[in-house]
Amino acid sequence: MSAVVIGIDVAKAHLDVAALPQDLALARVTNDDAGIAALVTALTARAPTLIVLEATGGWETHVATALALAGLPVAVVNPKQVRDFARATGQLAKTDALDAAILALFAERVRPTPRRLPDDAEADLRALVTRRQQLVGMLAAERTRLATTRPAARPSLDAHIAWLEARVRDTDRDLTQRLKGSPVWQAREQLLRSVPGIGPQTARRLLVSLPELGTLTTRQVAKLVGVAPLNVDSGQFRGRRQIWGGRAPVRTALYMAAVTAARANPVIRAFYQRLRRAGKPAKVALVAAMHKLLTILNAMVKHQQPWAPTA
Repeated sequence: MSAVVIGIDVAKAHLDVAALPQDLALARVTNDDAGIAALVTALTARAPTLIVLEATGGWETHVATALALAGLPVAVVNPKQVRDFARATGQLAKTDALDAAILALFAERVRPTPRRLPDDAEADLRALVTRRQQLVGMLAAERTRLATTRPAARPSLDAHIAWLEARVRDTDRDLTQRLKGSPVWQAREQLLRSVPGIGPQTARRLLVSLPELGTLTTRQVAKLVGVAPLNVDSGQFRGRRQIWGGRAPVRTALYMAAVTAARANPVIRAFYQRLRRAGKPAKVALVAAMHKLLTILNAMVKHQQPWAPTA
């Protein structure tokens, strides 16, 4: 039998399923317990080599978890990457069924690597870190509105800001307690925070969003995060190398850490200043500092060695 790959397009109410070779009986199931159970049964019987879903803001979590718990190889991929792939194949129309078919073709041609299923503790930490990020974003937006808000509306803004600040404190407290309850997680956080420039929020974001840290090569982890400079050349044209793709939440956290490390970390500061003296723009030097900081962190986790100025 030919190797079977599956594409699943996820919506709030239903899941559209496509397979290569094209002989799967199920075309659409409901995105609920009954539909997902039927899907797991059908796919387990087919023993696919790979199942691909797009990240859809959380609607994919239930089905991806159920499939992974059944021992099936699941990869949750970036929707932009799949859309670019669809355009490259000439598929411009977009329906749920066509999207599922494109995902199956993407699985067959690109072969993304299935990621391990996080345990409950890791999934809870990831949810709390993400929720804190959302709360901080709402808090920043409300504080910005204060500058242009008329006095009549200020009490409402002030009350909401106070409520958001309290929720951020609550989330921080919950995260701290959960980390203290797990010696392994606590040790990992302390290892990362031994680096000048890495604070508690950056360490926690790395823990939950980059579990591969320490298991990959420097090039692999830089590409995974999206801080590996990529060529932009065509014919005789030689453009500036750029970064894109990767895991945006990790990259954002690293950016803020690099800003701090460029002042407080002797290794990163010297590296950053050397690039600036060589004429590199500040943003280019900062991205390079992000790359170097990630390289140091990857080596530290791999060898379980805390920060040393000679790293």
